[in-house]
Amino acid sequence: MALNRDRFPGLCDGWARFDAPGGTQPVDAAIAATTEYLGGGAFANYGGPFPAARRTREVTDRARASVAALLGADPEGVVFGPSMTALTFRVAGAVERTLGPGDQLVVTRLDHDANVRPWELAAERSGAALRVVDPDPVTLELRPDLVAAELCDRTRWVAFCAASNVVGAVNDVRAITELAHAVGARVYVDAVHAAPHVELDLRSLGCDLVACSAYKWYGPHLGVLCGAPALLEELAIDKLRASSDAGADRWDQGTQPFELLAAAGAAADYLVETWWPQITDHEVALTRALVEGLGAVSGVRLLGAPARRTPTVFFTVDGEAPAAVAERLAAERIAVGAGSFYALGLSELLGLGAAGAVRAGAAHYTSLEEVERLVAAVTAVATR
Repeated sequence: MALNRDRFPGLCDGWARFDAPGGTQPVDAAIAATTEYLGGGAFANYGGPFPAARRTREVTDRARASVAALLGADPEGVVFGPSMTALTFRVAGAVERTLGPGDQLVVTRLDHDANVRPWELAAERSGAALRVVDPDPVTLELRPDLVAAELCDRTRWVAFCAASNVVGAVNDVRAITELAHAVGARVYVDAVHAAPHVELDLRSLGCDLVACSAYKWYGPHLGVLCGAPALLEELAIDKLRASSDAGADRWDQGTQPFELLAAAGAAADYLVETWWPQITDHEVALTRALVEGLGAVSGVRLLGAPARRTPTVFFTVDGEAPAAVAERLAAERIAVGAGSFYALGLSELLGLGAAGAVRAGAAHYTSLEEVERLVAAVTAVATR
């Protein structure tokens, strides 16, 4: 059984796609929205006194409203950019202007480097201190008490992930946010891996800024940044003199890829219209099958044991290089990846070196039969 599999045309080639953490297959509505914008006569830029220009403005506004509905955000606080990484560099650069010696930033060793390196550079250039939080050594969860131990009244921003992109650990965003706010700090949350798996409501979580990537939730290659419009206006960013100073528009760097905005809006609508409990139930079953199936294979070591996780596993096979395991699985038309996946701090913490480990991650379009196929193929590699 898989959920809405017929909505994903890219799954018709016989491959078992366990590369979802690196990018999900686009949903049919996102593909159609791209084609419709490019070929439907709406291709234009803002500002013209003609229908196509007005439709392009409507595409942007609709995309912001759809993404806001998905993430529980204010549509006026939704920014689009080339990637989550690029947007995080912009935010960290703006924050850097507000920092000085005596200030402190906090990052974690669980995060993708896109939510670490920009803050490291901001600290280096401003003279601020940088504190690094390690995850729990056994579960690899980011426990709130471990974060609390690094906070003080000089902490200005805390950057952490809602879920790990390699071990799938889902973190307590609300608890960590409350701890940061209690010392007067703001939070920047990387929700790239969490967004397709966890129902997010930024208003109830209390997050200051959240970033994610539409191509991780069935849309196009596009980054998303969400926050309160007042905060987005407060941050001093590099921009052209002629560009807008209003709300989210002031974050635009040049003309937006409007066809990608149309696709992102359609992908967000798809997720909003799909019943989250149904997604959760299916992904819980996938996660159990992955963990129990691979965990029972002699020679396979699963890294991390979080209490709550996405259907993502990070593992090694005794006597086999991770890249070689990925190659063997590819020969069986099973797509997985091998490496650190930019979670450099975690890879170092686990002593994995440059080779990293194998990552297999499912999405709600994955079937339990495909998990069985993956487990059988890994078993063959481990026992040869």
